Amino acid sequence: MNLQNTAAPRRTGHEELVPSRYAVRVGEIDVLIVSDGVLPLPTKMLGHNAEPAARAAWLNDMFLPTEAFDWALNVVVVRSGGQTILVDAGLGLDPDLNLPRAGQLIKRLAAVGIDLAAVTDVVLTHMHMDHVGGLLIDGVKERLRPDLRIHVAAAEVEFWKAPDFSHVNMPAGFPDALRAAAKRFAKEYQSHLRLFDEEAEVAPGVVVSRTGGHTPGHSVVRVASGGDRLMFAGDAVFAVGFEHPEWYNGFEHDPEEAARVRVRLLKELAATGSSLVATHLPFPSVGHVAVEGDHFRWVPVFWDY
Repeated sequence: MNLQNTAAPRRTGHEELVPSRYAVRVGEIDVLIVSDGVLPLPTKMLGHNAEPAARAAWLNDMFLPTEAFDWALNVVVVRSGGQTILVDAGLGLDPDLNLPRAGQLIKRLAAVGIDLAAVTDVVLTHMHMDHVGGLLIDGVKERLRPDLRIHVAAAEVEFWKAPDFSHVNMPAGFPDALRAAAKRFAKEYQSHLRLFDEEAEVAPGVVVSRTGGHTPGHSVVRVASGGDRLMFAGDAVFAVGFEHPEWYNGFEHDPEEAARVRVRLLKELAATGSSLVATHLPFPSVGHVAVEGDHFRWVPVFWDY
């Protein structure tokens, strides 16, 4: 062995040194978590109703910067009963926002060998642009199946006809970008939408359920097979939400209800032992929830190689 040839990794320009996908088996169902990249945002958005000193203390305890840091963007692919289901679609490419490290989903699906034409169903936890934007990239729609089914809560589609931003706390430009992306998505994919009121079975063992809170139609996806359970919680749970579920996230359109939903889901996860995956938890975000006094604790899984 020539140590001079192995001392440093060779970079071709196409290799990624940071993992961007992680596979999980839920009984007989395959789940793949794919990173859409990261989204730099002000730390105030983690809890805009919290005292600044308390928020700064939590960030310090987590070894995070106090002003802004990178939020993970996680998407899930589920294979069950002959169906390939994409849960959320990432940020896409909005040139007005200048977010070059996000919007990686389409190329990462290709890298793992998932053809867009093989996707039978899309489930949207909600219609914020970091969950629908990947479907709005030029050329993507033409690569999708003509019979693609997109499952989304009826309340979500209705909300974006005249969205209320009076309770959010977002950086400038985000409300307009969110409104424009949702409007464009609803127009371009109207014929593919499969609306549900409270709950729908998308495939064997894959159920989407409306929670509300973050947005009126925000939903979570539960995957169950054999004795295994996994919940994709979308934007109902953030990293700070285990210790401080009462803190309001800046993207929540009904923050009081979102906090109630968060506590209910965390209690469910702790009681059932189900695995948790969420959009903005650090990749790959797979873990469990434990109760610790009057709050919760996130327990990341040991990576399975």
